[in-house]
Amino acid sequence: MQSNQLSVRNIHLPTLGIGTWAWGDSLFWGYGSNYGEKEVQEAFDAAVTAGATFFDTAEVYGLGGSEKLIGKFLKQTSQPVQIATKYFPLPWRFNEDAVADALTASLDRLGVEQIALYQVHTPFDFFMGQDTLMKALATEVKKGRILTVGVSNYSAIQMQQAYDYLAKYDVPLAVNQVRYSLLTRTIEHNGILDKARELGITILAYSPLDQGLLTGKYTPEKREVTGARKLDPKFSASGLKNIEPVINQLKHLGEKYEKTPAQVALNWLIAQGNVIPIPGAKNAKQAQDNAGAMGWLLRDEDVKQLSILSDK
Repeated sequence: MQSNQLSVRNIHLPTLGIGTWAWGDSLFWGYGSNYGEKEVQEAFDAAVTAGATFFDTAEVYGLGGSEKLIGKFLKQTSQPVQIATKYFPLPWRFNEDAVADALTASLDRLGVEQIALYQVHTPFDFFMGQDTLMKALATEVKKGRILTVGVSNYSAIQMQQAYDYLAKYDVPLAVNQVRYSLLTRTIEHNGILDKARELGITILAYSPLDQGLLTGKYTPEKREVTGARKLDPKFSASGLKNIEPVINQLKHLGEKYEKTPAQVALNWLIAQGNVIPIPGAKNAKQAQDNAGAMGWLLRDEDVKQLSILSDK
């Protein structure tokens, strides 16, 4: 058994969270067509019941819709829940007040006075500057409206710069949210993972199942691919053929540990240490399945074998 809690700077988070981009987003995810508020509320409730009590959202998800849904769900639960949201550095947001105003709007949509984590959605800071941005975030920590500061999609150099700017105000950088999975391991080779470990920064891994590739649902013979997946070469017959060894090993380990291939893939991320996967969940079953990656840990030899198979 493994602890379901991870210390992240001055807060404790579950070893797995839930990404909520699909909650309220009709443009990319089709919210309101084959799923809606009922399904995502059931996903929220199932995740909380299973101990995955950390939800990652953003002001741009569904143009505020994701935050509003979470705010509604929070009112209906008595369980402690931790929320992370994100600030998007749009061109007309060029001073500290813009950060405070954006945070106020997010807190209003969420219906709370404080959140666990506030992240910069992208390193675009041409109009404001990194120093001004980090000072504004540090100010919100001092005010108590956010507990920790994070960034998203920052390179190793940008992460170091943000860390240094925040350090001037005695505020640590808690997380860098980046794409990371068994099939997308760029951060292991471009310095991001090494720099995060050096600085004690936790990685929030988005798209940890690579758009469903790591569930084992898609095979070269069964490619019922829809939407943006049709444009992704990984979902082509040849792409799926290339990852068959990884999928087969996930299935094998799933039988060994009595887990699903997806749960094994998520656990591989947890096993990297100081990495929190945040898979999406559109319904209760997906949320329950995600949470099944918590509370246990792959053996070292199994982690190593998966690493070798997938890093080709």
